[in-house]
Amino acid sequence: MKNDAAPVRLFLVDDHPLVRDGLRARLGAMPGLEIVGEAGSAAEALALIETLQPDLLLMDVGMKDMNGIDLAALVLQRHQPAPHVVMLSMYDNPEYVQKALQVGARGYVLKDAPAAEIVAAIEAVSAGGTFLSPAVSKKLFRNQAPRPLLTPRESEILSALGRGESSKQIARDLGLSVRTVEAHRQSIKRRLGIEGQAELIKYAVEHAWEFGQG
Repeated sequence: MKNDAAPVRLFLVDDHPLVRDGLRARLGAMPGLEIVGEAGSAAEALALIETLQPDLLLMDVGMKDMNGIDLAALVLQRHQPAPHVVMLSMYDNPEYVQKALQVGARGYVLKDAPAAEIVAAIEAVSAGGTFLSPAVSKKLFRNQAPRPLLTPRESEILSALGRGESSKQIARDLGLSVRTVEAHRQSIKRRLGIEGQAELIKYAVEHAWEFGQG
């Protein structure tokens, strides 16, 4: 938390007014924190964040007009310097948590967590760290299978395959020869223990988000 500096400027995003009311009640008197605005939809959030330029977003995952994780990705792509993002969710699904962290969120807190946990998340993320609800962290690491080690270039290519791109398209986008892309595809298959092209594409579609922004 900023102590002797300006307060952390917090923006709330949740499509349930009662949740936002509860968050304001919990966090409004928190030292070093100023709630500068709130939104009940992705469209409203995008407009107000542009105007208010908050330091930190506390954002719901399960909104009606846009998934909160997709909204976080959009905000983080559009703004520089980008605000820190803490996701607030009813869901402890490890896949949601991994995706939120991948797009750039710095925290993930469950909605039924004690108020102290939300405060701890805000403090940790505001100080440049990360925070996961203990229940989320325990489930995430209990269920996480070892991830195959791919090079950054192989990760890019796998992500592109997951988006349905051909070797020719990938070569053009990455400035490589088609032959080089094909060599990377063979290397990816060896690392993943995959034999056929169809199996590689299936894996890419199901898992590419783990390796890239696709």
